[in-house]
Amino acid sequence: MSRKPPEVKVFEKWASEDIEVTDPGLEKYLSVKPILYPHSGGRHEHKRFRKSSLNIVERLVDNMMRPGRAGGKKAKAIGIVRNALEIINLKTGKNPVEILVKAVENTAPAEDVTRVAYGGIVYPISVDIAPQRRIDIALRFMTDGARQASYSNPKTIDECLAEEITYAAQRDNRSFAVRKRDEMERVALASR
Repeated sequence: MSRKPPEVKVFEKWASEDIEVTDPGLEKYLSVKPILYPHSGGRHEHKRFRKSSLNIVERLVDNMMRPGRAGGKKAKAIGIVRNALEIINLKTGKNPVEILVKAVENTAPAEDVTRVAYGGIVYPISVDIAPQRRIDIALRFMTDGARQASYSNPKTIDECLAEEITYAAQRDNRSFAVRKRDEMERVALASR
């Protein structure tokens, strides 16, 4: 009699094995491999591109630890993200990890502007963004949007993060991350 090993789920609630990344550019860099608890202890830190093997939930937790709410407090950041995923699950009835992946795909900008000096004249030029950086920017936009929304607001940061992720997954303009992405790409388009 062979026993099947138990399925590993994020926070022991949501399966992430069957989630598909639809953006072919982000497919290699957006990891949804199953984890139990989003805390790797920085094992990926000293190897190049190793953070792309981290589960997207852990990368969101790490981004929540920027200065401000839960700044540098991993346990508090994990609690915030867990509650936000729970709220998303209750509101939509879908797998919140899948919604998070969709939100990252929708808010990852494809183009940015850099400055080029040519003959003593500096002018902006549009450049494509690397996939790893696209994901980093998308996560930063979402967490910054949640932080700004919860400031001077009776809503908790958990609710604001859940709202931000939900709007971003729908590509709704109420999402801070979607607005920032559109603004970035508009500026890049103007400087082509």
